[in-house]
Amino acid sequence: MERISPPLTGNERETLRTYLDYHRATLAWKCEGLDDEQLRRASVPPSTLSLLGLVRHMGEVERHWFRRVLGGEEVAHLWSDTHDFQAAYDASGATRAEAFTAWQEEVEHARRIEAAAESLEVTAYVPSWKEEASLRLVMLHLIHEYARHNGHADFLREAIDGTTGA
Repeated sequence: MERISPPLTGNERETLRTYLDYHRATLAWKCEGLDDEQLRRASVPPSTLSLLGLVRHMGEVERHWFRRVLGGEEVAHLWSDTHDFQAAYDASGATRAEAFTAWQEEVEHARRIEAAAESLEVTAYVPSWKEEASLRLVMLHLIHEYARHNGHADFLREAIDGTTGA
């Protein structure tokens, strides 16, 4: 993924779209140049959080918000038979290839769903909230989710090989 800085004067939708892509690219960048073992390396015990676990989790998040919620698709979880979002974090047997392929496929689905939406005002029912939410809110939610986890990725990457910066 190419990491493009968000526009300083774009319209709202362009700005949200670009910020979301910026954060997606930041996660990919934090994983760049690492092998599977390094990507699976967990943070400080007892946490099992790893860069590969974050990639898997974000694939699940993209799938949920864009395909299930906005797209109305009935798709299974990627890494859980019990609808457990936390299962994605267990990357102990995962590989870069499977995690990144799944995540990137979900990002492409998300982009198509967002682009097809008439406006940011489009709403969909969110079962866990028992309310409607707009595409705008979903995009902001994803930006927040990525930003939070990219902070985790900063620490994880630095612990692996000393690389810092975002």
